[in-house]
Amino acid sequence: MESTLTPTTKQYQSAGTKPDFKEVFNQQVDFFHTQATQPIAFRIAQLKKLKQSILDHQSEVYAALYKDLRKSEYEAFGSEIGQIIKEIDFAIRHLPTWASPKRVPTPMMFFPSTSRLHRDPLGVVLIISPWNYPFFLSISPLVSAIAGGNTAIVKPSEEAAHTAVVVEKILSGIFESNYVHVVQGIGEEVVPPMLSEVRFDHVFFTGSTEVGQKIMEMAAKKLVPVTLELGGKSPCIVDQSASLDYTAKKIAWSKLMNAGQTCIAPDYVLVHRSVKDQLVSKLRENFKQMHGEDPSKSEDFGRIINAKRFKSIAAYLTQGKLVTGGRHNEADLYIEPTILEDISMNDSVMQMEIFGPVLPVIAYDSNEEVIKWIEKNPFPLALYVYAEDKNVQDYFISAVRFGGGAINNGIIHLANPHLPFGGVGLSGTGQYHGKFGFDTFTRPKAVLHSRSWFDVPLWYAPYKGKTSLLKKIFKFA
Repeated sequence: MESTLTPTTKQYQSAGTKPDFKEVFNQQVDFFHTQATQPIAFRIAQLKKLKQSILDHQSEVYAALYKDLRKSEYEAFGSEIGQIIKEIDFAIRHLPTWASPKRVPTPMMFFPSTSRLHRDPLGVVLIISPWNYPFFLSISPLVSAIAGGNTAIVKPSEEAAHTAVVVEKILSGIFESNYVHVVQGIGEEVVPPMLSEVRFDHVFFTGSTEVGQKIMEMAAKKLVPVTLELGGKSPCIVDQSASLDYTAKKIAWSKLMNAGQTCIAPDYVLVHRSVKDQLVSKLRENFKQMHGEDPSKSEDFGRIINAKRFKSIAAYLTQGKLVTGGRHNEADLYIEPTILEDISMNDSVMQMEIFGPVLPVIAYDSNEEVIKWIEKNPFPLALYVYAEDKNVQDYFISAVRFGGGAINNGIIHLANPHLPFGGVGLSGTGQYHGKFGFDTFTRPKAVLHSRSWFDVPLWYAPYKGKTSLLKKIFKFA
């Protein structure tokens, strides 16, 4: 059965009847209770099937991402497909080690006993993905969920309508709905009923802070644990010791990927006043080198997801001083790479995450001034520090609370499966990728195993005369 989803209606349509959601959920509960998902061999087999299906449907994923976001094949592979394949391979390679029980010390007072931590699957999980990296952020958490031994219901973003169809085609083509099931539709119409009608064992949401708060509120009514991967205004700090040619290239590249619609893109630049003009000049040069005199004709520069987002970003173009860029075309959802100066803390461009190719550049005179700017938008998802001075590097890494980041680089920390990805405070709760994703979709289960061939009379009543000995045991245990 082939399904269709058009960007105009953004409604799920099918030639047949979609299964009732509660029925699918109950089927997943029943399937999970069979313990079929428990064996490591089963999980690895599912991950291999997923990898092969993604490879078989690469051309469809490329086409869908181009239709939704005008994403080039290079970006589509580098930031979505390639990343997923790498994550799957990493999980397959390390899963036997991750899932094996780990022995931990046992106090001598419990002799003869041993203690182990088992990683237990959570059960039936709900994954809600966003539109900016609609393929990667639908499949990446699913990889962790499968590796953890769960069943999953996946809700792709209706805003990236073409990609949502391909996600469903891939997943429904290899998995039964009682194991992995895709729910389509407008998020605000389908998610609240799901969270109110059944109790998931975990909810994994990627999106805006505003929606994340609503998800957490709904989940809390049933005491459902949640992972929230949100956003925030991620600052990029450029010290006077930075290598400016290198720095400008890295900032331009990381800002303009996916037309700025990246949750960990540098949202604004705080640059030491002594090198501000040089940096701005080099940023302008790099914008031109990467996407030409007219980026609207560049095959490598994407588009804004929809008219609503376009209008929000375009409103920022009148603020401060326009240094370069500013051209835009709503019919094409195109906004030129833009640099703004003379921005104040009260401007709306500094109130919300920009999520587009508009980059405010703000001069500072002291490191303390930088901290004051960041504290206006605390808990950034990412922090980038460009400095050759190690003291400066150490100062900002220590002084700022942020999810993750990089020194003298941008956004690529996300691609290291050995590092956790996640926010702090308003930018999110919980982490994933690699072992951290496996841990998110499992829980440690404590097991103490005692041998019956020896028993200590001390533990049993009557207790008279035993207290002093018990105190000694507790003191030295």
